[in-house]
Amino acid sequence: MTGLSSYHGATADAYDAVAVPYAGLPRDDLNTLPLDRAVLAAFAEAVRAAGCGPVAELGCGPGPVTAHLRDLGLRVFGVDLSPVMIDLARETYPDLRFEIGSMDALDLDDGRLQGVVSWYSIIHAPPRDVPAYLAEFHRVLVPGGTLLLAFFESEGEPTTAFDHKVTTAYRWPIDDLAGLAGAAGFTEVGRMLREPCEGERFRRGHLLMRAGK
Repeated sequence: MTGLSSYHGATADAYDAVAVPYAGLPRDDLNTLPLDRAVLAAFAEAVRAAGCGPVAELGCGPGPVTAHLRDLGLRVFGVDLSPVMIDLARETYPDLRFEIGSMDALDLDDGRLQGVVSWYSIIHAPPRDVPAYLAEFHRVLVPGGTLLLAFFESEGEPTTAFDHKVTTAYRWPIDDLAGLAGAAGFTEVGRMLREPCEGERFRRGHLLMRAGK
């Protein structure tokens, strides 16, 4: 993939460097997170009810959430900046499609997707760039398509950078992120906040959104 900005290149390089140990972490995390499974199931139900069109997991890493969405009956593929992550995803899940790409410049026609999942991937985007990401998600979704955002919630603080294990990431106030999505043409369907589990540092936020025309 060519033409990456310095931010995109640094993020891809950071994930390339940790891809092998990252992919070696347990892939059954969702088995111990019933609320996370529930919000993914709600997303999948919304997509199936609309006709089960194609879905993209953007920032898919080594692919476990993409595979989970497949197991929920969706026609899903994964996209990630990191070539090494994509190689690992293809090796682990050879029945699924994975592509190298940037979430803010997708090689997809307008209105191509029924659903988009950004599962803790938009967290690395500098806050000034997040509106462009949300606009791109809206562009590739059909009217009425479903977006699911998962992120670290800021717990009453403003948008805040933190020392993510791989590269700089940001915690967001859920209302602020919902407001940016609304400005990009999305309507909120529901939200879920959960407190950190053992071994987690921060509250988790989830927004389920519907794309307008």
